[in-house]
Amino acid sequence: MRDTYVIGVDYGTDSVRSIIVDTSNGREVAASVFAYPRWRDGLFCDAAAQQFRQHPLDYLEGLEESIKSCLAKAGKDIAKNIKGISIDTTGSTPVATDAKGTPLALLPEFENNPHAMFVLWKDHTAIREAAEINAHAASGWDQNYLQFVGGIYSSEWFWAKLLKTLRTDSAVAKACYSWVEHCDWIPFVLTGGNDIHQMKRGVCAAGHKALWAEAFGGLPPDNFFSQLDPLLTGFTKRLFT
Repeated sequence: MRDTYVIGVDYGTDSVRSIIVDTSNGREVAASVFAYPRWRDGLFCDAAAQQFRQHPLDYLEGLEESIKSCLAKAGKDIAKNIKGISIDTTGSTPVATDAKGTPLALLPEFENNPHAMFVLWKDHTAIREAAEINAHAASGWDQNYLQFVGGIYSSEWFWAKLLKTLRTDSAVAKACYSWVEHCDWIPFVLTGGNDIHQMKRGVCAAGHKALWAEAFGGLPPDNFFSQLDPLLTGFTKRLFT
């Protein structure tokens, strides 16, 4: 692994930081931080309502600018020996996408719609929906679908945020083909993904936030969600395999 390097990209709440590291000794060769401009300006958020949204362009611009800055600092000799890239994000931070895996906020008709943007981990607008999921899970199902997530579903997580979004905005609900975590979307972008059914999704977010478990054979069955609210019908077929 001599003279080989990797890029690490850490998406935080206010900014994204990229670094280049020497794989032989862990030495940090270059680093760069990009503050999300739309988030910095307080766009698409309503603290009084506990609504915190981030535009996918903040993530894409930050990815490009922070990595370009690192490469410029490191120089061409190091840049040509970079062998990999890894991504870290906050979560659960999901977004509504079309069938190609494009966040709806990247489409002209939704570009300024907060419900078409990433729902940040600390967004608590789905408190009611989380309570409904908890009551529904305790209503006599053969499986305890909350057994691997501490027994209580949170308003910060995947399904609560999806249901809140579908209930809040009918246009977004109609256009929403799938629901994707930030940590899964960035690798999808970097690998040229254009088909949501080919997206590789991480087991951490799937398990802890979306209730996927080997013991269930994957996600809870579709009727678990459709009986909670018909708006959720069919989503299990457009998420994790």
